[in-house]
Amino acid sequence: MTQGLTFDRRQVLLAAGAAMIPLPGMAAADVGVVETAQGKAWAAGQPARDLGAAAPVFMGDEVGTGADSRLAMLLAGTTHILMGPETTLVIDRYTAEAGGELVLGQGAVLFDRDEAAPKTPVSLTTAFGLIAVRGTRFFAGPSKGKFGVFCDRGEVRLTGGGIEVVLMPGFGSDIGAVGEAPSEPAQWKQARIDAALALVGG
Repeated sequence: MTQGLTFDRRQVLLAAGAAMIPLPGMAAADVGVVETAQGKAWAAGQPARDLGAAAPVFMGDEVGTGADSRLAMLLAGTTHILMGPETTLVIDRYTAEAGGELVLGQGAVLFDRDEAAPKTPVSLTTAFGLIAVRGTRFFAGPSKGKFGVFCDRGEVRLTGGGIEVVLMPGFGSDIGAVGEAPSEPAQWKQARIDAALALVGG
């Protein structure tokens, strides 16, 4: 796994289980499009399929990347999602008007919503904690051997181990292991920010 950090996929994907099972007779809703794909990328939806530039992504898809691969998606015309190598992300729900619910199974993502878009609530569930945002740009994934969350723009609320911290622009927090509380917010040095963005191709 990326930088040696592993995730319990069963624990994380329980939060997305209902969305992964389409109701009989109902087609999946088109929620976004692939902007760029480097290396191997796929969607484990119904049916499973490879993803390339301009491919649609649907509600309930589990989008994944292989080793040395990256993927950039545009969701609801408002939000850019960049995925690093060996990353899986479930799109439970996402609309410009109502916000969204995403589940990070493993790997690293950069979430970047247009500043002019509605400030609807979005949550990103991970094995380490819950990330709640309203109109922002943030990184989540392996960083310096831990699970790191960095706020580049807006405000991020990170909850883990029963503790919530609020991240403002330029600040990040780490969670060392599943069940642990996040560290006190601290300013990330530019070298660490650059390493995080390089991981997702940002």
